[in-house]
Amino acid sequence: MNSASLSLPHFLLALGVVAIWGSNFVVIKLGLTHLPPLLFAALRFAIAAVPLIFFLKRPDLPWRNIAAFGMFIGVGQFGLLFIAMQGHISPGLASLVIQMQVFFTVFLAMRLEHERVKPRQWLALVMAASGIAIIVVHTDGTTTIGGLAMMLLAAFSWSCGNMVVKRAGKINMVAYVVWSSAFSVPPLLLLSIIFEGWPAITEGLVHADTTTWLAVLWQASANSIFGYAAWGWLLARYPAATITPMALLVPVFGMAASSWWLNESMPAWKLTAMSLVIGGLAINLLWRTRSSPPSP
Repeated sequence: MNSASLSLPHFLLALGVVAIWGSNFVVIKLGLTHLPPLLFAALRFAIAAVPLIFFLKRPDLPWRNIAAFGMFIGVGQFGLLFIAMQGHISPGLASLVIQMQVFFTVFLAMRLEHERVKPRQWLALVMAASGIAIIVVHTDGTTTIGGLAMMLLAAFSWSCGNMVVKRAGKINMVAYVVWSSAFSVPPLLLLSIIFEGWPAITEGLVHADTTTWLAVLWQASANSIFGYAAWGWLLARYPAATITPMALLVPVFGMAASSWWLNESMPAWKLTAMSLVIGGLAINLLWRTRSSPPSP
């Protein structure tokens, strides 16, 4: 599909993905109760890879592309994200800062893919960024500089993964996610052994309860296999500037999930920020110029 505007079914698919990703920050917090962050990430991608890797044919792509996606998403994005969320940043703010990947991805697409960003898309990004700025201003100061730095690096790694999967083209995205996950596991395990150590790994596995393992399973199935497969499928069919702003809804779902599960308050400034984010997305996705033909 060459249209820059999302069709309704594809919009609903993207909305489902960001809803899962937003609520996922509460799930991460539950998983980190017992598991060290790097071990948690390694288990997540191990379950995403096995046993499906034995039943799905490897995508007809260079190994470097599959490995790069696994490293950027598995090690760069989620390795840093899990570490940051273990006492360095709150779930709500983590769901916000990670969305810097939207701006990183659009910038990389302009530089590497020569995509043109339309004026209405710039307006949408500025409007949504204003909502994010309101949230940042109202944080309570519990986030560390190291936590913010790790989240920004995680966001940049996510944007690099977006560009890698975009260059992969129209492929079997489930197989792509499964095979790339296999490249995430060895470095995550090695880093866990080096920086977390066997005592912490053993203690985490011994004390992991049903909730912990359900969190790992949700990470592997809904977040990795479904979420990234659907996201990559959409990126292969639309410009990055059309798809990636949808991820700005992740903090909206993230704060809603935190309010529901963690009883966080929803003051007026949060509702204002959400309105700006949703308004920016509406401009980006629904605005039609008079000269543009309707999408098929």
